[in-house]
Amino acid sequence: MRPRIRGGRTTVLAALLSLALAAPLTAQAQGSPPAEPTAPGASLATERPHQYEVTGAATSAARTALAATGVSIDEVHKRAVVVTADRAQAAAVRQLGYTLRKLPDPPGSAKGSPSSRVKDFPEGYTGYHNYDEATKEIDGLVAKYPDILSKQVIGKSHEGRDILGLKLSKNVTKDENEPEVLFTHHQHAREHLTVEMALYLLNEFTSKYGSDDRVTKMLDSREIWILPDLNPDGGEYDIASGDFAMWRKNRQPNAGSNEVGTDLNRNWDFKWGCCGGSSDDPADETYRGASAESGPEVKVVSDFVRSRNVGGKQQIKTAIDFHTYSELVLWPFGYTEADTGEGMTQDDHDAFATIGKDMAASNNYTPEQSSDLYVTDGSIDDWLWGDQKIFAYTFEMFPSSAGEGGFYPRDSVISKETSRNRDSVLKLLEISDCVYRSIGKEQEYCKES
Repeated sequence: MRPRIRGGRTTVLAALLSLALAAPLTAQAQGSPPAEPTAPGASLATERPHQYEVTGAATSAARTALAATGVSIDEVHKRAVVVTADRAQAAAVRQLGYTLRKLPDPPGSAKGSPSSRVKDFPEGYTGYHNYDEATKEIDGLVAKYPDILSKQVIGKSHEGRDILGLKLSKNVTKDENEPEVLFTHHQHAREHLTVEMALYLLNEFTSKYGSDDRVTKMLDSREIWILPDLNPDGGEYDIASGDFAMWRKNRQPNAGSNEVGTDLNRNWDFKWGCCGGSSDDPADETYRGASAESGPEVKVVSDFVRSRNVGGKQQIKTAIDFHTYSELVLWPFGYTEADTGEGMTQDDHDAFATIGKDMAASNNYTPEQSSDLYVTDGSIDDWLWGDQKIFAYTFEMFPSSAGEGGFYPRDSVISKETSRNRDSVLKLLEISDCVYRSIGKEQEYCKES
């Protein structure tokens, strides 16, 4: 049995239980399904998590209490949510009074002997790029389009893989006084479609420069940064057996525990661990790490973003962090349910919401503030805005539900679901010189200094 460090969660759960009034607390233990048995000879340390449908968490407060059990909330509906949980976390959810319905495991999961399979995406998913394949494609694009695309290694992952920063601009070797826009991908290991989103943008912007008016204008007047893979170690681990491991975190060991991994999107240095929106237990899906930026990948990207602060002025104006799944456009804050939090004015909020809704109207995602789903803390969007004043969004990509493939949609959807975001991305690029133009206040905020 693996050691489980649960002490810090008790206080959080006690505080949040009073909010979770929507939970069916009258449910009796004998009415809940029993925990799934562990296979003979298996231990919790090798157990793969599963997805469950949880009925009844109808409010943000109830979902926040649910997340405090250490599960990740993958999907939210009016009367049910889908979570990823191991056996201990599922038991904790049942202790809140909920009934869980186990969903089918990902296609290709646990088929055959891992030692006899190619350590790559399984059949039906070979259109996805593993780390080496993505790197090779990127290198090919850099070689083909050296005037508008450059590559730099901005740091290393825990296991020593390169974390890349790709720059797109007309005069790509020069640091010009142009608005910069940041696109980040693949914080969570199992969200492989986001790497395909990065490759789509790289291919689209390079191949269409000079022939597509919108693309050409943006590369002529913007500096675009694409970070295609923030969690290469986790991504490789997720497919290492030839099946899907349902892995979310990075692959960094945790001192004093047999558990591996930090949830990178709870490790950013703004309101880190502040508000019941992450876990202090290394076993949990949403473990926030030993300290803010303790995840080496988060530190690398944070240092890169800080390096774009030139002369006391942040050059990056807007950003999108791509995730899967649920088809959502989200904006800060996640740590508070208030429309405006620390350092955010009503005009800031209104610009966030207006741009978010405009992008969602294009890709047909649902737009909302992040905390409308449930409270999170230590997320990249909250840090990008709260610490750097970058208008940062999260796109939760296809599909809308676990029934359509969840974290593992077939490779046949890649082309459609990446190109689906083309117009939304261009909309953000086009407004990035003055985000307050979206609310008619460019004269107030965007006059030349």
